[in-house]
Amino acid sequence: GLKTLLLNVSRAVTRDVHISFSPTAGSSRPNTTGKGKAGKIHLPREIFRSLASQTVPVVVTVLNIQQFGMFKEANQTGQVLDNTVVGITVGESSISGLQDPVQLMFTHGELPQSVTPQCVFWDPSKGQAGGWSSSGCDTQPGENGTVCSCDHLTFFTLLLNQALDGSTAKALMAVATVGCGVAMAFSIFTMAFCIFIRCRFMFEETVRINLGLHMNLVGSLFLLNLAFLLNSGLSGRTHPSTCRVLGGLTHYCLLCCFTWTALEGCQLYLLFVKVLGIYIPHYLGKLCLVGWGFPVLVVGVAGGIGSYGEYSIRTTDHGVIGHLCWITSEHLLVHYITNCGYFGLIFLFNMAIFGVVTHKSCSLQGTGAVQGYRKPWKVALVAAGLFCLLGATWALAFLTYGISSTAMLYIFTILNSLQGIFIFIWLVILYYPKTKETTGSLSYIIRNDKNTTASQ
Repeated sequence: GLKTLLLNVSRAVTRDVHISFSPTAGSSRPNTTGKGKAGKIHLPREIFRSLASQTVPVVVTVLNIQQFGMFKEANQTGQVLDNTVVGITVGESSISGLQDPVQLMFTHGELPQSVTPQCVFWDPSKGQAGGWSSSGCDTQPGENGTVCSCDHLTFFTLLLNQALDGSTAKALMAVATVGCGVAMAFSIFTMAFCIFIRCRFMFEETVRINLGLHMNLVGSLFLLNLAFLLNSGLSGRTHPSTCRVLGGLTHYCLLCCFTWTALEGCQLYLLFVKVLGIYIPHYLGKLCLVGWGFPVLVVGVAGGIGSYGEYSIRTTDHGVIGHLCWITSEHLLVHYITNCGYFGLIFLFNMAIFGVVTHKSCSLQGTGAVQGYRKPWKVALVAAGLFCLLGATWALAFLTYGISSTAMLYIFTILNSLQGIFIFIWLVILYYPKTKETTGSLSYIIRNDKNTTASQ
């Protein structure tokens, strides 16, 4: 797990120094022959000319960080190649700002297309416990390995980051753009449908509140898709301050969508679990205050610490396929907390509610109380619509990491584009009254459930 090579080099050296090393999984001593999978270190003579002593020790340390539990960075996105970290020291002084850089050759086989290498070093000043940084290091991928050129000496490694190849990234951007247009169109259809049936038919107050809730959720989806289209069209050509505003706006729309999804779950909880009913004055207005107001607080705090700016979408060959005004790479913790963590809690709660609703609906069908749902395709369609209404398609984002990330990205993009269509069809079948009793609506199920509970 640990290898150390000690050399004594004179200040009067007239040529560069070359050293070979092997990963810690190999022999117990560094490989200086250059054969096999040995990596190589190139030390420029500039280093030794700047030293005061005539002879200095050169120490090369190869560590297996998995065995020693060292160099663990919080929220690390990449994987360390072979769990190997190489440390280089010359003498006792700190060496930095080299004109002729130090070069490390990390050997490896052919990498998957979804992986891009990045040369990094351990920066103790990054974060609370230190972290990996690429400042002063240049990455040069090759057929047999990757060359890292850095202007200082410290502990180095090669991170393998998940990335997209150029063609896949362009295809995903095209699918996302078309999907946003489709989603916006069906969002308009859905809001128009909700307004129409609220004005055309006399529904009870519970159904009117439900329709108002659905309209706000679909409205947040419309704004999110609009913000993404503006973002992808304007980012990269805007002033930094404008990009920060656009990034904050996109983040706000996303949080609004998540919050209204949570409120949909809360409403279903009140309707199906608290079956005796609870009267709350100005209920829909209070929901709007939470749904549109809470994200303002989160975005305000995130913007106050400078979280928004230009975010580059990179490919495996280090090319930039696009720019987005979003949360910057330096503030990924904000993304993990406000987006991943926030939605994760909402998803767990809503899936629990979905299970309760599905169970009660099946129980009512078994008793014959709900005649409108006897057809299996209607049951499946209502379940799928409710699934989308509670934001389950967003959960696919957690599966877009790893080997199958490209396929999952396509599925995630397409299904979220169809989310507006699913909700539109679901609302038309569920709420459009074909008979005077509207036995196919949620209100009828709720009413039957309440009557059954009251009689019990």
